[in-house]
Amino acid sequence: MPGSDPSTSLRKKAWTARAFDITTKDLGANSQSGDQFFGIHASNNGKVMIFAGGIPLKKESKIVGAIGISGGSGEQDHAVAEAGASAL
Repeated sequence: MPGSDPSTSLRKKAWTARAFDITTKDLGANSQSGDQFFGIHASNNGKVMIFAGGIPLKKESKIVGAIGISGGSGEQDHAVAEAGASAL
């Protein structure tokens, strides 16, 4: 979004990916009206981000953190986050 601070979104994406151990892309896909996570974006004092770009980081099948990317389209953010996660 013009005029927004991408660093806020990327931190929330990383936090969400780690808090729920799911990509924000997948969480967003399952949080639409009628889905199991509908309304989750309003939980945790607004920290939950349901836009693509957050991915849990795994090392030897164990989640060790998360990466959040923001500033592009959802597809771009997710692709860059995947590249970052694969570098681990």
